[in-house]
Amino acid sequence: MAIPALFKNRLSIPVIGSPMFIVSGPELVIAQCKAGIVGSFPALNARPQSMLDEWLHRIKEELAEHDRKNPDRLSAPFAVNQIVHRTNNRLDADMAICEKHKVPMVITSLGARPELNQAVHNWGGIVFHDVIDQTFAHKAVEKGADGLILVAAGAGGHAGRVSPLAFVSETREWFKGPIALSGAMGNGRAIRAARVLGADFGYIGTAFVATHEANAALGYKAMVVEYGADDIVYTNAITGVHGNYLKPSIRNAGLDPDAMPESDKTKMSFATTSDGERAKPKAWKDIWGSGQGIGSIKGIVSVEELVARFRKEYAEAADPAYDGWTASARAA
Repeated sequence: MAIPALFKNRLSIPVIGSPMFIVSGPELVIAQCKAGIVGSFPALNARPQSMLDEWLHRIKEELAEHDRKNPDRLSAPFAVNQIVHRTNNRLDADMAICEKHKVPMVITSLGARPELNQAVHNWGGIVFHDVIDQTFAHKAVEKGADGLILVAAGAGGHAGRVSPLAFVSETREWFKGPIALSGAMGNGRAIRAARVLGADFGYIGTAFVATHEANAALGYKAMVVEYGADDIVYTNAITGVHGNYLKPSIRNAGLDPDAMPESDKTKMSFATTSDGERAKPKAWKDIWGSGQGIGSIKGIVSVEELVARFRKEYAEAADPAYDGWTASARAA
């Protein structure tokens, strides 16, 4: 499997921090890159649009300073997520800012455009595209994506339905480029499992919600720590696209997580404010996305602490002595 030179000697563990709407900002991205994993954020998080230029300037400056002080522990590259859907009227302006800063990695979602991929290649960057099935995976590669992000069942936010075991296996039959696997990753053992399946990176979002650097409400962070996989609901009633969300946040917004309507957002039930007016709950702000791997998240910590735990668990999972079955078989 060909890994882009961009990552060489830059990662402490094969992980890409996924871009999370609202939650991912410069503080989280910088901390992730310093800890040795790819940090990323959606361009749309920078509001107003002019702030994107400020964010990229800050990220580049702080990571360059880190590298000057730590030549033996260089920061990981960072990425910007672009929503390629026709409703994103900022795309051209945001891409121009990314070109100005020569963003090393662009993650595209909800659409693949050859001209966008070529633009990134022209300034020396690479493009990973997130997909939920084989049809979209083939289209992404045909249109020039360098890598694929397989958003499998159990991933936080907008997610697919396919088992990660099947998704990676089928994709590896025809795609030899870099693959990141997303879906219920809350510990280093899951990252190791992704590598064993044939993926090159774990793609992790929800675990980073419960970090000090995340731009998430304290209630959101606490909910990620408190609840588990049984507290996640998969529905398309929130945004029109299927995704995984925390049941308690849906309940707090005045909706019934066990009786969500199908697809038609105009028929959603709405919460009622104190003055009796109907108030539509907002996806991501009021209703919080979450992957099924939150059972492994036990507290709110720094990014550095979380990545250190991932590294420890990842290393332990590679040790034959860690596998009781292997150890007993070898003894026999």
